[in-house]
Amino acid sequence: MNVIIAGAGEVGGYAAEVFSGAGHNVTVIDVAPEKLRGLDDRLDLRTLQGHCAHHNVLTEAGVERCDLMIAATQVDEINLLTGSLAKAAGAKKTYVRVHHAANYELRNTPLKAKLGIDELICPEHLTARAVSRRLRNPGAIAIEEFGRDQVTIERILVEPKTPAVGQALAEIHLPPNVRVATEECNGAARVADASTKIYENDVVTLFGETKRFEAARKLFRKGKAKHQSVVVMGEASVAVWLVRAMSSRLFSVRMFVHSHARAEELSAKLPHATVIEADPTDSDTFAEEHLENADVFISATEDDEHNILACAQAKQLGVGTLVTVVQRSKYLHLLSHVGIDHSFSPRAEAVQAMSRLFNDEPIRSLAVIAEETAELYEVRPADHSPVLGHDLRNVKLPDRAMVAAIQRGEKVFVPGAEDRIEAGDLVLVIGPRGLEPVLHSMFVKK
Repeated sequence: MNVIIAGAGEVGGYAAEVFSGAGHNVTVIDVAPEKLRGLDDRLDLRTLQGHCAHHNVLTEAGVERCDLMIAATQVDEINLLTGSLAKAAGAKKTYVRVHHAANYELRNTPLKAKLGIDELICPEHLTARAVSRRLRNPGAIAIEEFGRDQVTIERILVEPKTPAVGQALAEIHLPPNVRVATEECNGAARVADASTKIYENDVVTLFGETKRFEAARKLFRKGKAKHQSVVVMGEASVAVWLVRAMSSRLFSVRMFVHSHARAEELSAKLPHATVIEADPTDSDTFAEEHLENADVFISATEDDEHNILACAQAKQLGVGTLVTVVQRSKYLHLLSHVGIDHSFSPRAEAVQAMSRLFNDEPIRSLAVIAEETAELYEVRPADHSPVLGHDLRNVKLPDRAMVAAIQRGEKVFVPGAEDRIEAGDLVLVIGPRGLEPVLHSMFVKK
């Protein structure tokens, strides 16, 4: 595939590394020759110095033969213009990286299609969602961007004296659009069906629409989700997105910033958070604000080293859970060794999302669950697939397999027996391992 990347910064440079490493023909455009030299020296790709929003530069890059155009400069407006020009000039797909919330909101408007943009990617938003998801639900199974936070999959330990104990699944009144996928008992795991009986200390894999999930959890586990006191250090875009993502009653958030003007601005924008003009790594501030009682400390400045050191200090002073955001993903594998519980990279989150969107494999494994007994499959039905247009009750799936969710445009839902799979849908199937050949025959093969 021919891939053109506009911008050789953190996101663009990492995208170049990933896509060239996957064997694609990559061309990188940037105005800065030193950035291009850095990529040229270590990667097998083509570089082109110039302004990516100039038509003659895009033409020289080969935009008319381009399978994917990634606009990833630091300026939203340049990216939007580049993506639009590239699509008009012949690029098959255009992914545009945006930074500001106002531009990201274009994804839900008809203007996105009119501009010729296939996907808007906001690394800061993706990072904020990943952090928030981890803090809300540490037991959740990662299904990347499939669920768009509308579907949750979680392994739950069944506690004694809960409503589900001693009941077969057919007898448990689960909320609509919530299902049990697998059951693990005494070390043995199996894909669940209506006759599966639930016992205390079993582990069940529950999946369903996120808005109904808490009601379903209560059937297997006592108590509500724990309220968490969160400290966020940083005032840049990713920190703002993080605080926005934690606007529910599950979190009380204190945000520490250095600038008085920025503190006033963010206080108005983020009414659910307490914005404080101070440095939380200062020992007096730490003591005065009793930060040792915080459940979570998140360092999200634009300085990777400062973020890592701040987490190390918070750990030493007694904070329970440490989260850091780093721009350079090369740090990620090192941070658990210094006591940081969770680390995230905006550029890595963005490029993973792009890679997934660009992946045109009809069947893909997302995760293995229940002691490797079951697997989550992402399936793209072919336009000629015989399963299209039929009620799911009439679609004969393999034994112990089920359609867990359907993604249709921006909407993701857990289907019922009367729902249908339509052309263009993305389907999440849960079933035994090794189902790829059967799923291919059902959903893809002519």
